[in-house]
Amino acid sequence: MAGFFSRRRNVVLLILLAAIVIALLVFQHSISAHLRAISVLQRFSNPDSNSFALRFIRHNVEIGTPQTGDASFKYRLYKPSGVANPHGIVLLHGVHHLGIDDPRLVNFARAVAETGVVVMTPELQDLADYHITSQTVNQIDASAVVLAGQLKQSKVGIMGLSFAGSLALLAACNPQYAGRIGFVLAIGSYDDLPRVARFFATNTIEDPGGKTISFAAHEYGVLILAYSHLEDFFSAQDVPIAREALRLWLWEQPDASQKAEQLSPAGRAEWDLILHHRDQLKQKFLDEIRLHRDEMEPVSPHGRLQDLKVPVFLLHASGDSVIPASETSWLVRDVPGKDLKAVLISPALIHVNLSETVTLRQKWDVVHFLAQVLDSADALK
Repeated sequence: MAGFFSRRRNVVLLILLAAIVIALLVFQHSISAHLRAISVLQRFSNPDSNSFALRFIRHNVEIGTPQTGDASFKYRLYKPSGVANPHGIVLLHGVHHLGIDDPRLVNFARAVAETGVVVMTPELQDLADYHITSQTVNQIDASAVVLAGQLKQSKVGIMGLSFAGSLALLAACNPQYAGRIGFVLAIGSYDDLPRVARFFATNTIEDPGGKTISFAAHEYGVLILAYSHLEDFFSAQDVPIAREALRLWLWEQPDASQKAEQLSPAGRAEWDLILHHRDQLKQKFLDEIRLHRDEMEPVSPHGRLQDLKVPVFLLHASGDSVIPASETSWLVRDVPGKDLKAVLISPALIHVNLSETVTLRQKWDVVHFLAQVLDSADALK
């Protein structure tokens, strides 16, 4: 009988020891994932940071010069050193003329690559020229194929900033390329472009609960709306001048006003309304949205994600005035439930940037969210 109890005690001890070992392994992995997430956020906020988290997990990164697959496809690679068979992430810039040279994108790409992941940043020409088109969806699919092929991996992850996040969700629905996409992270993205365009025009947005929310839209949005179809605002003679003047304005170049002086008197009056008195053009902008709805709907995830079969992560700044956070709430309804892995709407973000005036808990929520994304990158097969 004593031998029976002795054997039983040994079995219990072995089971307990195994449970402790398993718990330690799980806990160690969780710590590592969260340290990597902290390092990404710290490096993104301060490229010169040298905190403990960075020293613990940091890989040196080789940043390649922009490479060209063909005349229409340029990209940059961020390669971590000392990593065998690294996984890959395609990081997509938003609507910005600097494209892959935007310092914020460069910092973020380097920060992610330092955790041991190869990052590709493709140049999305239409987004760099302030146009949201289906052609960008095709470029996102092509980017996933190219990176997966270079790494000899079957799948890569996609991180899309702002408008690009919505287009990434559409790219993941393409059955021809979906097998190359391991997950999608959409940061500050939209569900329905016509609804967001109405927000630009009216300073109101509808949430999924049927409530209309009033707050001031960033001027950026309505300028992009006008830029897409300047022929609806200016005479044929003025359109080329208006396009160059507005492009310079969006680029925050001082020559914009000087260029606008070349417009006709009627053109200068319209220019002044668009830039300084947009409230007087509210009905015209609403008419513009109705006129070009057929262009906006195909690049809207709303009602088009039923074929989505990849894990999805949604992150949004709660006070976003470019794309309201309610759009992520709409995306929650459109993304198939089995694919929605994590959602965070947080005051720790400002559109696609980090805020410095938040609580420790709010910062931790972002860290934990990003740790889950990095775990998904590690799990790619």
